[in-house]
Amino acid sequence: MDRLASFGSKSLYDDPFDKPPCRGCSSYLTEPYIKCAECGPSPFLLCLQCFTKGFEYKKHESDHKYEIMTSDFPVLEPGWTAQEEMALLEAVMDCGFGNWQDVAYQMRTKTKEECESHYMKNFINNPLFSSTLLSLRKTKDSRFAEGAIPFKPTDDPPRPTFDSVLSRDMAGYMPARADFMEEFDNYAEWDLKDIDFVDDDSDILRALKLSVVDIYHSRLKERQRRKKVIRDHGLINLRKFQMLERCYPKEVQELYDVMRRFARVVGPIEHDKFIESHALEFELRREIRRLQEYRKAGIKSFCSARVYERVKRMREDERRKRTMLCDVLQYIQDGRACQQWLSKQAAIDAGITPAVTTITVSATGRRSAPPLNLTGLPGTEKLNEREKELCQVVRLVPGAYLEYKQALLNECRRQGGLRLAQARALIKIDVNKTRKIYDFLIKEGYITKA
Repeated sequence: MDRLASFGSKSLYDDPFDKPPCRGCSSYLTEPYIKCAECGPSPFLLCLQCFTKGFEYKKHESDHKYEIMTSDFPVLEPGWTAQEEMALLEAVMDCGFGNWQDVAYQMRTKTKEECESHYMKNFINNPLFSSTLLSLRKTKDSRFAEGAIPFKPTDDPPRPTFDSVLSRDMAGYMPARADFMEEFDNYAEWDLKDIDFVDDDSDILRALKLSVVDIYHSRLKERQRRKKVIRDHGLINLRKFQMLERCYPKEVQELYDVMRRFARVVGPIEHDKFIESHALEFELRREIRRLQEYRKAGIKSFCSARVYERVKRMREDERRKRTMLCDVLQYIQDGRACQQWLSKQAAIDAGITPAVTTITVSATGRRSAPPLNLTGLPGTEKLNEREKELCQVVRLVPGAYLEYKQALLNECRRQGGLRLAQARALIKIDVNKTRKIYDFLIKEGYITKA
């Protein structure tokens, strides 16, 4: 008994690799092909050549009822086959609603105007769906009797081109599709793309296949969980997130970095409240220390406090000027120290890390700038010998060096390379020190030039 059947249970996108092979010759099936109507539950499919030869296998016999599987017939309107209808729906799902240019490119058989008019006519404004939509609207209104928020069209989301600056800043996130260009565990589907459940499978083999499917589901859940954390906490644009972090004092930034790992177990509002509360606590403690300083100095009024702060700033400026003058005079009055300073500047300009110089005493008794003593400074134990030498020459404490190093590594990993101008924009210290750190990290292989 012949029956013409639509390929409703499987995709009609005419990909032979999506269908099981022919049970007779094991070749990939192309439409039209034959499906046995009596064998099951898994479909028993045959190509036309094996069907005409009367192929029989186990319970299947040549006189069984069958269906002719094809999608080359109109469904909603003439000129659009069932295969094209399914291809249109898959293209809209892949490219996003409204992106008709890409939808037409994926369809290949219709223009973007034809795709748009057909989709709007048959899937959006179709009167056959009005009763269903009305019943859904009544159900929703009964659940939310107070009235739901009316729908208002919003601005079109940004659509950055691939490998553009905006796309890199957004970590490959595509707002129109709510997906990333490269998802977490991006090749999770490869483990089960070739799995096929057939009646001939043994119990152990079927259990193994089901286990692989369960593992794939767990990986999908982890992918969705990570994506939800990124969306809820606003981590898509890392640069804006880093600028927000820099608004806090240094102590609060360190706390922010430590507590970031707990953001996954609390909501974004609770996490922000926690950080803001600690920032407020830091401000209160700093204000208390300032008031204690005023009390120790005998200040009892706010007017006296303003005068005290002004005089204190003047005193610090004078001390800083005297320190700078001493640094300059020691090179002017000592020829040997001046020569060492010029050699060191030449080495810096050539991109060579200068060697650690010993303390020299001039004829006038003045000392040249000695290397920084790292004994007892926090973070020294985390440095290797070359990094210790760099910190001594640059006169940079280990904690600050580790912070600058981590910032440069993160930026290089995100950009795929780093230029000196980017490093100077990221690290707000003396440009010569920034160049030394940058050249050292390049030489040691921590970062690469863009």
